[in-house]
Amino acid sequence: MTSTPLEQHREANSDAGALAAIRERIEASGVEFIYYQGVTITGRVIGKVVPARHLARNAGKGVQLHRTAAADLQTTRDGQLLGGGVEAAEFTMLPDLDTFAVLPWDTRVGRFFCRLYEPEHLPEGGGAPYAGDVRGNLIRVHEAFTAKTGLELRSGCEPEMTWTGPGLEAKFRPGSSPAYHVEHLERYRPIYQKVIGYAQALGLDMIEGDYEDPGQLELNWLFDHANATADRLIAYRQICRQVGRELGVTPSFMPKPATGMMGNGCHHNVSLWDVATGANILEEPGRRELHLTEAGGHALGGILAHAAGGMAVFGSTVNSYKRYWDAGQFAPSQINWGMDNKTCTVRLSAVGRLEFKLPDAMVNPYLSHAVLIKSIEDGLATRIDPGEPQVGSSYGGTSKFARIPLTLGEALDAFAADEVVREALGAELADLYAAYKADEWARFCGTVTDWEFQMYAEAAP
Repeated sequence: MTSTPLEQHREANSDAGALAAIRERIEASGVEFIYYQGVTITGRVIGKVVPARHLARNAGKGVQLHRTAAADLQTTRDGQLLGGGVEAAEFTMLPDLDTFAVLPWDTRVGRFFCRLYEPEHLPEGGGAPYAGDVRGNLIRVHEAFTAKTGLELRSGCEPEMTWTGPGLEAKFRPGSSPAYHVEHLERYRPIYQKVIGYAQALGLDMIEGDYEDPGQLELNWLFDHANATADRLIAYRQICRQVGRELGVTPSFMPKPATGMMGNGCHHNVSLWDVATGANILEEPGRRELHLTEAGGHALGGILAHAAGGMAVFGSTVNSYKRYWDAGQFAPSQINWGMDNKTCTVRLSAVGRLEFKLPDAMVNPYLSHAVLIKSIEDGLATRIDPGEPQVGSSYGGTSKFARIPLTLGEALDAFAADEVVREALGAELADLYAAYKADEWARFCGTVTDWEFQMYAEAAP
């Protein structure tokens, strides 16, 4: 009898050597409590805390959460609890033992990232992967891509974000910018030192960072396999929340914090590596000037062809689209690419590396990477032509690809029409995500904003 994916995961977790190694780390570090955590469709971290002495039990049994937790237990405007309603079955969260880490701000606490499964008692589909598991979905999509192409996606993210609090106000001459100003970095020294320290303790290989716009800080870590990058971005956000609590300041990943300010992006820098040879297929050995191989061009073509369809993922909130209305603020205005051209959707920023600029600071990295993988797969399979690189500014002119949706509503229409993007999520997850975001858009459209009050409250007669 064939075992289910849940049973296979349990069997791997029951390996005596693996359990002994984790138990030894727990005892050596003094960990008393463990978070068993998963990630929802919006990027929220969910889970349970369990005393560490129950490691063996939870490694095999996992923890149970109500199915609707995968959609933040969100109720729609008409009272529908997304994800199956109150009567829906729970899912089982089983830890990936290799993700264990000790929280550096309280070494009595550790954590595992988990994958989600249908409960084994279901007569049909029991023990199968839960389709609403965004992290598990990326793992499966990436494995299938590698099996089909022999390639893996490696990525690095640029998580811009805004910090506010006493003493963090930007000071600069009108008409200029505080970007790259070391004096502003000095004001943020307690923040970046704590963030970098905690991040390094959790396995993020921190490299460089800078001050970019009023309140905006970007701290980067080294690129890696896309699955690891997604986990690390979630960990980075948790780190920033903790640092905010400790220092009495407020971190925000809101994509567009104020009109006229640069938005908070989360550019994805991607490359494609041949697993057998260890070569980056986007570059030709020995060439130092900016260039893109034929296969790299097709991969790029796939990214561009499905960029509009993926915008509901890359720009996942109502606020996300404010980034694209301020021309000249370094956000793309059309779907194109260029050689070291910061106005383009995709910039060939270095030999063998594509910088994809549509994702913003609230992106769910498991969804964005899944969409990128399927888009690249389609580009390689159908040999999509990316066209010629943009020369000069992209703010104006036209593109051979669909235009960037400028509201979440438009993005949801493009999402529904793009089968490759929907396939990246799978039918159930795609439908759940679309329903969640459609309700979010409806709530916004039905809400009276301060702008409307300022414009119309006393406009007549």
